[in-house]
Amino acid sequence: MATLFTKILNHEIPGHFVYEDEQCGVFLSIAPLRQGHLLVVPRHEADHWIDLTEEEAGHCFKIAQRLGKVLMRAFKPRKIGLMIAGLEVPHAHVHVVPIQDESDLDFTKAKEASQESLAETAQIIRQNME
Repeated sequence: MATLFTKILNHEIPGHFVYEDEQCGVFLSIAPLRQGHLLVVPRHEADHWIDLTEEEAGHCFKIAQRLGKVLMRAFKPRKIGLMIAGLEVPHAHVHVVPIQDESDLDFTKAKEASQESLAETAQIIRQNME
């Protein structure tokens, strides 16, 4: 059975995408830690990131870095946090989060965002892409 992320990647359920290619998709988290919180998700369904091929993992990190630079321009955070947790959805993914300090990576503080705020954030990110 397809994971929630596969359904989003296949556009079966909505997602606020900022990037897609044949290997991965990047969309906003519906429960962002901070504005601009992105998920880089490989199209290959692997529950654990260590089960991705080196090519898949490398591609996801390359895209995470590229989008991290966009987030720096768009939101001017102190740093871009990068995290792999993978407990909430059984599909490997990389969290890319604009942060001011390490406490911004605390998942217990995540709150569901409105569809309107996610759409606005996606537009800000797209406007800052080169």
